[in-house]
Amino acid sequence: MTIGLPRLESLISELGSVVVAFSGGADSAFLANVAHRVLGPDGALCVTAVSPSLAAEDEEHCRAIAAEWGLRWTTVESTEMEDPRYVANGADRCARCKDALMVALRPLAAAESATVVLGVNTDDLGDFRPGQAAAAAGGARFPLVEAGLSKADVREMSRRLGLRTWDRPAGACLASRLPYGTPVTAPRLRAVEMAESGLRALGLREFRVRHHGSVARVEVADDELDFFWSHRREVVEAVKAAGYDFVSLDLEGFRSGSLNRLLGASTR
Repeated sequence: MTIGLPRLESLISELGSVVVAFSGGADSAFLANVAHRVLGPDGALCVTAVSPSLAAEDEEHCRAIAAEWGLRWTTVESTEMEDPRYVANGADRCARCKDALMVALRPLAAAESATVVLGVNTDDLGDFRPGQAAAAAGGARFPLVEAGLSKADVREMSRRLGLRTWDRPAGACLASRLPYGTPVTAPRLRAVEMAESGLRALGLREFRVRHHGSVARVEVADDELDFFWSHRREVVEAVKAAGYDFVSLDLEGFRSGSLNRLLGASTR
């Protein structure tokens, strides 16, 4: 880990000017912070792509972090919802999202004579992530991967640097809560967003609300199961308030990418 940070700083310095795709998660926040320290605000522009797939709370989190750290930050509209292939929610959904992201970021990068960089770490390479290939094809670089940094490395270095994002739970776009084959629509995204916001307000930190028509399947981290059960009635009320008729607890617990096993399946 001690070798990784200087290597990352060197890589960013060599790039000279970057546009950081800034979602506010542990990885992109760490990358943005390092880029800001190495290149200064003139050389590091942090950009949050705004679309119906981004929860309003996440956008506000990015705004707050940028202000707190003095980042040069802006938002840009991402138009993946205008792509029928994205809306169809096939196995290539993430690729279509990254295509739209790169279309939105490239003009900013061109104006800055900068390289688009994403907060992908080495652990991400082992999952089904078609968006990574699409971003790379669009000209993006992954400095964390190039520096050999894992998720654990990022969290530990963030902690040492005093970044409050060091233990932020892993996040993903709202569309990732819909099984492949279930069309991505604004009402479905809002239902998931409202349900997760309600559970977060109760005190849960690491969880997902998976959308299965009228059923919300909730995945909760093992160390939060006791809290979940002790607040079961409040959980049900919060999720039903988002429009779901039934609330279920997934006994396998929280795991990123759990819907990848259902590739090709469809739901109502």
